[in-house]
Amino acid sequence: MNARETYGTRPEYIGEILGLLGEDAVRLSYDEHREFAATSLNRFPAIGSVRLDRSVADVVDRRDTFDGATLASLLDAHAGPDELVVVFWDNLPPPSIALPAPLAARHAAAILDEGPTCWLLLTDSGTLIEFQDGEGFTTGRPPAAATARTN
Repeated sequence: MNARETYGTRPEYIGEILGLLGEDAVRLSYDEHREFAATSLNRFPAIGSVRLDRSVADVVDRRDTFDGATLASLLDAHAGPDELVVVFWDNLPPPSIALPAPLAARHAAAILDEGPTCWLLLTDSGTLIEFQDGEGFTTGRPPAAATARTN
């Protein structure tokens, strides 16, 4: 199966957060997912399969905690009150979702419970919050253009 055929085929992988959010979260189509990724995740070179090379980014905040309260505080600090947040997971079967920033902050713990790695794009500011379980959060702005992959 190619990426288009695989994307979004397993929404049950993020069933808890989809159940909590109901119609307040929008499941992104593959094309929408790719469009948002092009302005954020795809602008970073990769280190391994799910780690971004932050050396090319403007890092504005790092936290070595890894809980919902920390994510909520990052969203409160960096997202506007009407800002849309896109949540990307570390693989393609669960669909990316879009939701208002205040709702993402309120359900931050549930978002993190869905997997060990995720990225949250704040669509108005272009800020990207990366979560790696066991390492914490890195918040920054993606490079202006895509850079070459390191591997």
